[in-house]
Amino acid sequence: MDRIRRYPELAGDHRRDLDAVLDAAAVGTLATAVDGLPWVVPMLYARDGDRIVLHGSTGAGALRQVAAGAPAAFSVTMLDGIVVADTLFDSTANYRPAVVRGCLTDFSGDDAVHALDLMSDSLIPGRSSEVRTHTKKELAATLAMALPIEPGCWTVRVRDAPPPEPSMDSVGWAGVVPLRTSACEPIPAPWVGADMPAPESVRRLVANGSP
Repeated sequence: MDRIRRYPELAGDHRRDLDAVLDAAAVGTLATAVDGLPWVVPMLYARDGDRIVLHGSTGAGALRQVAAGAPAAFSVTMLDGIVVADTLFDSTANYRPAVVRGCLTDFSGDDAVHALDLMSDSLIPGRSSEVRTHTKKELAATLAMALPIEPGCWTVRVRDAPPPEPSMDSVGWAGVVPLRTSACEPIPAPWVGADMPAPESVRRLVANGSP
């Protein structure tokens, strides 16, 4: 595992810490260098065991370069709460950032179909079974890729604590304001009739409260 030198006490030492962060989020940032210049783009993703699955347009030249094996890094951050201390210096956040480095490979054929279905179901579980499969044209326009999660190529931090106790008498409030993302009542598209119910996967997502 890459070493975290600043605030090493926040470093997660176990792979389960990394998996927990990757499974909790839906959007990460893919970074590489293109022609000597930094290239960064936010992307939807899904964790599939020991790899991170991503997708994008085949028209994106930088993505084709990454899929061809250019070194890249993928980062995800979960902001779990705002930590309110009695001073601004000690105020912070409860957060979980993770970074995975490596080289991506692309999917083709049935593997690409499986990867795209996996990404859809990671956002809305069961959705891929409710719609038609991908067309050849759609598959040709989509680049599905995988970033392996390998030992020594990832870091994760976890801060989950109250603010530090004040070093002097304080009468001010201190604590944590939790933050969370939740699924709300779905809004139908303008062309969908009022009498048409949302699909089961969407109703289940809303009932569970979060992706």
